[in-house]
Amino acid sequence: MKSHRLGNRQVSAIGIGCMNPSWAWANGAALDPVRRYEEAIPALQAGMDAGITLFDTADIYAPTWDTMGHNEEFVAEALRTWSGSAEQKANIVIATKGGITRAEGEVWGRNGSLDYLVAAAEASAKRLGVDKIDLWQHHRLDPSIDFETQFENVLELKARGLVDQIGVSNYDAKQLETAVKLGGTPDEGGVVSVQNEFSPRYRHDLDVLEVCERFGITFLPWCPLGGVRTKNEIAGASAFEEVGQKLGASPFAVALAWERKYSPAVLPIPGATRTETVLDCASSAEIELSDEDFAYLSANLPEEGEYSSELLPKPAYR
Repeated sequence: MKSHRLGNRQVSAIGIGCMNPSWAWANGAALDPVRRYEEAIPALQAGMDAGITLFDTADIYAPTWDTMGHNEEFVAEALRTWSGSAEQKANIVIATKGGITRAEGEVWGRNGSLDYLVAAAEASAKRLGVDKIDLWQHHRLDPSIDFETQFENVLELKARGLVDQIGVSNYDAKQLETAVKLGGTPDEGGVVSVQNEFSPRYRHDLDVLEVCERFGITFLPWCPLGGVRTKNEIAGASAFEEVGQKLGASPFAVALAWERKYSPAVLPIPGATRTETVLDCASSAEIELSDEDFAYLSANLPEEGEYSSELLPKPAYR
């Protein structure tokens, strides 16, 4: 498995997004006690066996508001029960996120206050069974708190020793640049990752990607295949299907390889719930697209989706 520098760690060039097994609308395999142990956990462990060392979760990945942390506990169990050696387990990085709230009645919100973020990180660490979180990422900005204050609250998590490395999610380019000014680059112990949407059909945050390239920040695209509802734009009669047939690879593996070739900062974290799809994602790390194939794919991308509301509303600056 090829590797990628993620701050002070070397991780696999492909990660796995772990949300779907705990998501009711995705028919979450980890929600059923039989499927959890016969399907969901074996899928993650197959990825570990294949050399995947980055697994992304979040405290809100849960079937209901009162089961916050469900996915963190699931990922922790998969790692704890994996047959890998102690050294192999130490190489696994579990990244989690916080900053989104869920309350009774499935009322969703955002909270960037210091007390909330500290409590969220402490709860995540407990569920993950660790003293210090490998990588904690600010999931969403709170529009009720100015940007600088809430990012300083993120930095405080590291200052207090709750997290080893910090990242951000759904930040725009100006916000990311400001975060670097406040907290530093990866080499300075600052922001090591940004997790924004990016896929063949969603290419709105290229200015964020440019900031990542400039400072050595890893760009972790969420929904790198466009989401379960739009994968048909990659499979079927598409350039990705065509190039995949030529290379003996799935169109989804080709799409992930296209993203990796698009920028050295990109480390895709596709969501996968079955062993075969996890292994297909892992295989994409071995695909080296030629310049000709990359140009052909880039010239025949799906129609770009609408700009996501994930970055809105924006907090004010001080």
